[in-house]
Amino acid sequence: MSAGDAAPAAQTPGAPRAVLVIGASSGIGRAAAHLLASEGAPLVLASRSAEALERTRQECVGRGSPSVLVVPTDVTDGAAVDALLARARDEYGGLRGVIHTAAVIAYGRFPDVPAEVFDRVQVTNLLGTANVARSTLRVLEAQGGGSLVVAGSVLGKMATPYLSSYGTSKWAVQGLVRTLQIEARSTPGVRISLVSPGGVNTPVYEQAASYTGHAGHPPPPVYQPETVARALVAALDRDRRDRDVGFANKLMVFGFRVLPGVFDLLVGPMMRVLGQGRAAVDPHAGNVLEPRPGGEAVRGRWPHPWG
Repeated sequence: MSAGDAAPAAQTPGAPRAVLVIGASSGIGRAAAHLLASEGAPLVLASRSAEALERTRQECVGRGSPSVLVVPTDVTDGAAVDALLARARDEYGGLRGVIHTAAVIAYGRFPDVPAEVFDRVQVTNLLGTANVARSTLRVLEAQGGGSLVVAGSVLGKMATPYLSSYGTSKWAVQGLVRTLQIEARSTPGVRISLVSPGGVNTPVYEQAASYTGHAGHPPPPVYQPETVARALVAALDRDRRDRDVGFANKLMVFGFRVLPGVFDLLVGPMMRVLGQGRAAVDPHAGNVLEPRPGGEAVRGRWPHPWG
């Protein structure tokens, strides 16, 4: 594998067409499932929420997927992830690839976020990604190729106040994926990609834990989840070392790395004004500890001119 941008890989006749989407019950993962369904791909859908997954299954059947298997799975459980990959492989005789988008968020100053919540964000976002990668690579290596596509974040490259738990986990995910990409150079046919969005119009912000007194809010520019989904699906056949989705990502990362004094001066006020809602909320753990299927959907409530 080349860890950089490779030429699009031609589909081998008879090669597995099925795709496993983890985090398919909401946001970017649900949008990716819809896009793949419209392309006629057989699907395996996974997340913690059986109720929301069933809604996604029905949507994907309506969009043209010939077969949709639903397997409720918590990525923090390594044995459950192993069972998920085994079932997906056995159901379809192999996998074209795995798209992994499952993640949770907690807002709050580091000392204000309960240790249980901070730790669960790490377990879900980092160890969950490690569990998915470990199981996926076993399957892909055994079948002689395929793709693992991981949703990262611009916050895996920079820091911002009130998101210490999420940022820490995404920095670690970035490091893990880059290491796997280098190692995969010795595994012909296995492609590993990272897609790093900025603000995206999904329900994740209202589903997030909050200990700031306000609900989360995507900072502008905000993109629609379908825009990120297109990048994830494209990476199944064209591996990308790190695909940014959001024209401001590189500017923000440049400021963080090259002008740290200016960045630190501005990022706090900007997060208070643009990164949170105005309405007051009581401290709560959101969906960090348990799923909240009633709040899961493709899009959130933030219309904008981008995406």
